[in-house]
Amino acid sequence: MAPGIGGLQLTSLAGDRRTAAADSDELEDMRLLDSYDEINGGARRIQVEVTGMTCAACSNSVESALKSLDGVISASVALLQNKADVVFNTALLKDEDIKNAIEDAGFEADILPESSTVGKVPQGTLVGQFTIGGMTCAACVNSVEGILRNLPGVRRAVVALATSSGEVEYDPSVISKDDIVNAIEDSGFDGSFIQSNEQDKIILRVVGVYSLIDAQVLEGILSSTKGVRQFHFDQVSGELDVLFDPEVLSSRSVVDAIQEGSNGKFKLHVRSPYTRMASKDVAETSTIFRLFISSLFLSIPLFFMRVVCPHIPLFYSLLLWRCGPFLMGDWLKWALVSVIQFVIGKRFYIAASRALRNGSTNMDVLVAVGTTASYVYSVCALLYGALTGFWSPTYFETSAMLITFVLLGKYLECLAKGKTSDAIKKLVELTPATALLVVKDKGGKSIEVREIDSLLIQPGDTLKVLPGAKIPADGIVTWGSSYVNESMVTGESVPIMKEVNASVIGGTINLHGVLHIQATKVGSDTVLSQIISLVETAQMSKAPIQKFADYVASIFVPSVVSLALLTLLGWYVAGSIGAYPEEWLPENGNHFVFALMFSISVVVIACPCALGLATPTAVMVATGVGANNGVLIKGGDALERAQRVKYVIFDKTGTLTQGKATVTAAKTFTGMERGEFLKLVASAEASSEHPLAKAILAYARHFHFFDDSSDTTGTEIDAENDAKSGWLFDVSDFSALPGIGVQCFIDGKLILVGNRKLMEENGIDISTEVENFVVELEESAKTGILVAYNDILTGVLGIADPLKREASVVIEGLQKMGVTPVMVTGDNWRTARAVAKEVGIQDVRAEVMPAGKADVVRSFQKDGSIVAMVGDGINDSPALAAADVGMAIGAGTDIAIEAAEYVLMRNNLEDVITAIDLSRKTFSRIRLNYVFAMAYNVVAIPVAAGVFYPSLGIKLPPWVAGACMALSSVSVVCSSLLLKRYKRPRLTTILEIIVE
Repeated sequence: MAPGIGGLQLTSLAGDRRTAAADSDELEDMRLLDSYDEINGGARRIQVEVTGMTCAACSNSVESALKSLDGVISASVALLQNKADVVFNTALLKDEDIKNAIEDAGFEADILPESSTVGKVPQGTLVGQFTIGGMTCAACVNSVEGILRNLPGVRRAVVALATSSGEVEYDPSVISKDDIVNAIEDSGFDGSFIQSNEQDKIILRVVGVYSLIDAQVLEGILSSTKGVRQFHFDQVSGELDVLFDPEVLSSRSVVDAIQEGSNGKFKLHVRSPYTRMASKDVAETSTIFRLFISSLFLSIPLFFMRVVCPHIPLFYSLLLWRCGPFLMGDWLKWALVSVIQFVIGKRFYIAASRALRNGSTNMDVLVAVGTTASYVYSVCALLYGALTGFWSPTYFETSAMLITFVLLGKYLECLAKGKTSDAIKKLVELTPATALLVVKDKGGKSIEVREIDSLLIQPGDTLKVLPGAKIPADGIVTWGSSYVNESMVTGESVPIMKEVNASVIGGTINLHGVLHIQATKVGSDTVLSQIISLVETAQMSKAPIQKFADYVASIFVPSVVSLALLTLLGWYVAGSIGAYPEEWLPENGNHFVFALMFSISVVVIACPCALGLATPTAVMVATGVGANNGVLIKGGDALERAQRVKYVIFDKTGTLTQGKATVTAAKTFTGMERGEFLKLVASAEASSEHPLAKAILAYARHFHFFDDSSDTTGTEIDAENDAKSGWLFDVSDFSALPGIGVQCFIDGKLILVGNRKLMEENGIDISTEVENFVVELEESAKTGILVAYNDILTGVLGIADPLKREASVVIEGLQKMGVTPVMVTGDNWRTARAVAKEVGIQDVRAEVMPAGKADVVRSFQKDGSIVAMVGDGINDSPALAAADVGMAIGAGTDIAIEAAEYVLMRNNLEDVITAIDLSRKTFSRIRLNYVFAMAYNVVAIPVAAGVFYPSLGIKLPPWVAGACMALSSVSVVCSSLLLKRYKRPRLTTILEIIVE
């Protein structure tokens, strides 16, 4: 099709649905051709069900076992799904080898059927984000939500007034993104698609398209690119939207195809959806500001003509100069107000007509009714005076002032929206714009480094990170070593050493050395993107208290219109029967004019705009403030529950304690030398990924070699070196037994390392001497690890996990706040009691397996109490999900974000107090906002209706009513913005400690 000058719609044969369907089938057939079988020549992907995993250490153990196999190309293990995804070379390995490797690691494995991993992928639901412009109050939100939820294929729809956006979960096989946008626009609002969780779209800014011929060249390139489904180029903005099949193309392939096809003439820059959304917000803010300033400048002369000019004879005589049928002042007022009413105020008429067309009413309807009534009456009064010579007062100023005040309130809302999005903007800015891609030859040697857009990074890419540069994606260090500052993500200020095989987080800063990293997670899968998504979701969410505002708004506008009509009728009838003196009437006025002014004031002042802003603005500010303080909040409902928390249940290991276990005692009971004993235990634990195993291995290494690396509690690199050095015994039939220990064979003899239960299950006798020693360890807050070799209990290790330095103070602080702390642990009762006594917790639940922690949470919920669970977000996930408020401490993992309502990024227990305190402060602010929102209406509506005029002589002119209405919105927004001044509570204040 021939492109237009303003924009070009480019759809490569996808405009016809039948052709698109054919293309889809063809692309579906291409999926197998593009699989690992073809790309890697004999490579294959399978999925394996893995049972027995209980924590991250288990999943890491399985993943390490798989990656150690010669022929495995990639392996990833999902703890929650109990699955492993493995890509391997079929020439070197078989399916059975994969299964055996997992079982050798101590877990059960079953190869999933081929039908579950290959072939056509069934289409599920997608979650799309859309901008919705033109919403002004809660009634608008209810209208849009109702329309979206009734669309076929839409399963869930949430609309946020404060962010002018909506999130829709829909079935793409039933309804498309364009259909949803059309539904939004048909409902009377401006709609546009931002992004979805389907990685099939890229937004590019194209530089170099200057003519119709250039546009046709671009169309030809895209039309001939295999896998491109649809595209649209806007020649005015230079933006190109490309929809492609992710099974055939990647976003980088699209960019490369355009640049190569144009011989480098077209320069492409990837547009982030967040940047695009921010630019729309800026454009909306600037538009509203321009309209407000225009209305203000035109309203100032009206104010001068009414208030100032009567006191200046020269100007007043000019206004009284008759020009045709009207005075010069009347002509000027009519002209100025007509521009304000129909040019500047056009947006209110458009929005009101759309709302009425859809059977709903909103703030725009009230503004349109109020301003039109005063404008039409004023025009009719002028015309009536010209025809009869009876000149009634006009109220042109009312229309002008009302529109000006409404625009001022809307502008302040836009500013508030921009300020509350600061947290997202800061997070987006953490990711660098470009990255250095290391291109390798077939032999794996680096041959060149080229700069690419960071949004085009793909999993498996090797990236070069220079000193001082931001790490562009989540990945693994493959070469080099350096210190990395991760404070912007984790909140920890101390730089962390990164060497080969260490994981890095996108957005963090490389401080000193050069690193090569292999990207493992890109796009929406990165930690940073998940954090951004979490903050966005929180700002989109509605607190339960918002339902009250939505309900009131749904019935408010019709009630106000009815009340205004009753006011008009009441005053008019009262005047007609002589119920009030004629002196009350304005100069040259009549009973209808007198009644009309009361009616207009009621319509204007009763706008529910502030009511709709009371909760979402506060929630938006709170989530942004929380993110800046390292506390990520999942939504308004989480805020609402957290401020009513009665019990906080703490996991012990890694939450109250540092999670860095160290061996503090080692004793033998059979005469075996300590060195020999430690060598046996270390050999057995070398294959385990459990933190206690690493502590034991580090202790044994230090004992034998006086190696200071023991201070690090052992690393994967140390374990690999131990295996290669030969100082450990050869181990066979190793098996990890979740919750009780490990077992294996050394020199054909069984060795058991674990707790009492492991010994009892294997018939190992525990002597009184051993039992007393273990009890002594447990009563001093240490964990006793029993070791049996050849069916004889050989010795015991004592392991301590130091408490976090802030633990006891935080527990005391919670108690001062009226919250009861509880500790739950899988450890034994003696150790649990000792730890609880040290931190000051009275209620302890010990010897609880990971799955049983959720039952502990439920037991506290039986009486209706609100319960918070604080855990590490991995094996505590069932309890985090069961709690009313889940708080994942030391976050940055997928499971923490999924299971918890609060994510405490700094791995600091003080943030538990911050989370609860911020929630309480936020809901105090919301309640105050409702006072601001409702007080004006409750107090001012009777005044506007003239209830107090007969007794007190008080009335509210329409333009004053408009000012009060705008002031209510301004008060609510400013009240919410004051939350940005929130400071995390000082423990010295909570505990009332006097510091000298």
